[in-house]
Parts: sequence; structure tokens; C-alpha cells
Amino acid sequence: MFRGKFAWPWRSAVYLLTGALLGATVLVLALALTTAGLALTLLLIGLPLLAAIPLSGLPVAALERRRLHLLDPAAPPPATPHRTPTTPGIPAWLHLRLKEQATWRELAYTALLALVLWPLDLLVLACTVVLPALLLVAPAHLALAPGHGGVRPAKLWVVDSYPEAAGTALLGLALLLLLAYPLRAYAAPRAALTRFFLAPREAELADILAEVTRSRARLVDAFEAERRRIERDLHDGAQQRLVALTMTLGLARLDAPPEGPLADRLATAHDEAGRVLAELRELIHGIHPQVLADHGLTAAIEDIADRSAIPVRTDRENTEDDSNHSAHNAHNNPSHNPNRPPLPRFPRAIESAAHFAVRELLANVGKHSGATHARVTATHTTTHTTTTHTTTTHTSAHGVLRIEVHDDGRGGADPARGTGLTGLADRLAVLDGTLTVASPQGGPTTVSVEIPVEVPVESPCPAGN
Repeated sequence: MFRGKFAWPWRSAVYLLTGALLGATVLVLALALTTAGLALTLLLIGLPLLAAIPLSGLPVAALERRRLHLLDPAAPPPATPHRTPTTPGIPAWLHLRLKEQATWRELAYTALLALVLWPLDLLVLACTVVLPALLLVAPAHLALAPGHGGVRPAKLWVVDSYPEAAGTALLGLALLLLLAYPLRAYAAPRAALTRFFLAPREAELADILAEVTRSRARLVDAFEAERRRIERDLHDGAQQRLVALTMTLGLARLDAPPEGPLADRLATAHDEAGRVLAELRELIHGIHPQVLADHGLTAAIEDIADRSAIPVRTDRENTEDDSNHSAHNAHNNPSHNPNRPPLPRFPRAIESAAHFAVRELLANVGKHSGATHARVTATHTTTHTTTTHTTTTHTSAHGVLRIEVHDDGRGGADPARGTGLTGLADRLAVLDGTLTVASPQGGPTTVSVEIPVEVPVESPCPAGN
């Protein structure tokens, strides 16, 4: 609507005007709600109205957060400080809202808006916009005035001639320009006060983030459960039917005459059923391979390497780092000993995502890189941190699963070009994982995948033990 350096004063005027209208409306509705609640208390009808007063700040705060966009469209509005109830239903929602500090801050801001802020907004608008505007329209006011007694613009002085009216209009224009920036100077702290009351605190942001993390974990678990259900249905349903069909066609070929068009058609159908069965088994293996469920990520990576179109070497290492070193140190000296113990078992979602990443990356190597060989390095590092207080010692552990796929191909892989690497990075991001690509033109290419792994934290123990 307004652009450039002149946009701020006019946006400030619109912001204060809507604030005054909202504050006056809130005051009228609050008085009506309180009066009706007190009047109907004896009939027990007014009790729900009075009980709704603590929640009256919720819609007002939501409108106020949106109104901040009027003042500065470039700045994002504050996020809601409220959490989503873990259980459905109105009682759970009411219980959570009444326990949150943000609800009472919003109620305090609503009272401040209804009693103090909107009269101040109206007063500032009257002094900085309405008064200069009344002076500015003095010539029109004089022309429309009946008789010849003159007019009093803004009730300040008498103007009875057009030269005086023109001078008054010039004065109004000058005041309108001069007072526009003090208007902005008031609107900015007014908006800052709104953000102070209605923006979420750091603790509330941490709670919201934790809730989002839990919700994301539930979605991942539901997705993995659905994948396993599809895999089970395909394995126990469609695959068994195809096996029975293949056997029936094979028996029909034995019973049919060895020569003739019927034998040829049965042979064609039998071969086609065998190919469909092989494709279905490959599809089931890609959804959730049995080797991953039975033997873990190490065996699954070796199985992918055996199925790859190019030779693939697999390395792995499982270390514990008591000095807070990163997993990158383990990568600098990879173990090439196949007798090393396999990686530990991880949660199903992490194992599935890591397996999918290795499979997709090796498929890309075989299709697009022109490489002659590749290497997959899987490293799991656990970092222990010990904090000693006066009477207790707390030990925390943080694990990182790091997988690197290296090939000697032509390079030039770029996730920004819309390749499958973008979708892979999105899937890893659900688990707080990261995808890093180093692929200069001419090669080689190294793709690193890092997924944080939760490690059980030891319970506190006395510092002297």
C-alpha cells in the first residue's frame, strides 16, 4: 500500500487507528460480558460468562499479533506462545490454557488495551493527524460554511477570508508532515510493548519446540508402522498369490501338449509371472528389508553393497569418546577390518532412514556418476559428558551415526538442481539429520549423512562413588 521511507508514518496511523477501534470494542464487550455475568449469577447462567473472562485475552492477543503486520510487513509476526493439548477435548484445552503463563499475560494486555492504550492511541492520532487535517481543509470548510461569519478550524481561531484559509491550509500541511515522524516514534514503542506481552518467552519456545519434536517423532513412528504394514500385506498377500499363480502355470505347462500355441502361451505367462514375482520381491525388499529388521544396519549396508551395480567397499567403526571428540576423528582413520563388531541396533526410524540413504546414494552412483568403485563408511560415536556438582555427578551421552558414501566418478552433484538429494535431505531432517555433499567437477564425490542417536542417560550418583 505505502512504499519507501514515507510508508512508516502512514502505516503507523493505520496501526494506531485500528488499535483504538479494537480497544474501544474490547472495552464495550468486556463491560457487557461482566454486567451480564453478574446479573445472571443468581440463575447460574452467568457463571460460564464470568468463567470466560480469563480466556478473553486469547482472541484479542491473536488479533494484536496479526496487527503488527500493519506496522512492519517485512517482520514476521510473533508466534503463538500456546501449546497444543496432548489429548483432545474441551476440558483438556481449558486445563492447559489456564495453566499457561501466556494466557494471563494476554489477559493483562487486554485490560491494558481496554483501559489505557486505546485512549492514548486516539489522543496521539488526534494531535498528529486529525488536527493538521482539519487545518488543511480550512478552504473547503469556509466555502461550505453558511453566511459570512467565517469558520473556526479545529476550534482554534476564526478564518473569514480565503487568504487566511489558504494560510491555515499551508500550516496544516506543514504540521501533517512534521508530526508524521513523531507519530512513528510513538507507534514503534507501542508495537514493542505488544510484542513484550504477547510474544513467546524462551521457555515457551523451548516447550513448543519440544512438542513439535515429539509430534514429529510420532509422525515418523506412524509412517514406519504404515510402511511395515504395507510390506507385511504385500509379503503375506500379493506375493503368496503370485507364488500360487506361478506354480499353477508351471503345472499347466506340464499337463499341456509340448508343442502348439497353448504351450507357448503358457510358457510366456509362466515367465511373465516369474518376472512380476521377482519385481514384487524387490519392491518388498526396498520398503523394509528383512535383513535390516533381523540383523541390523551393518548387514543391511553389506546387502546393499552386494546388490550394487559397481564394486562397493564397506567400512564401519563403533567408538566411545570420553573426551568429547567428534565423530569426524573416527572417519579420518576408518577401520578396514571386516572382523570388527557390527554397529549397534538403533531405533527403527533411524535404521530405516540410514538404509534408505545408503540405497539411494549408491543407486545414484551407479546411474549418474560413471564411477568404477565406491566406498561406504559407517561410524557410530558416543560422546560422554560428565558434570560434577556439589553432591551429585551427572553423566550424559550423545550419539551420532555418520555414514559417508565416496565414489571416484565425474562429480558435479548439486542438490540445488532438484535431484533426489533434496528429497533425501528432507527425509533426514525429520530425524534432525543432515546431508552434506562435496562433489567438485571431475570428482570425486563424498556425501556425508549424520543422524543424532539418543543414548540413555545414566542416573545421578554420589560424587564420591
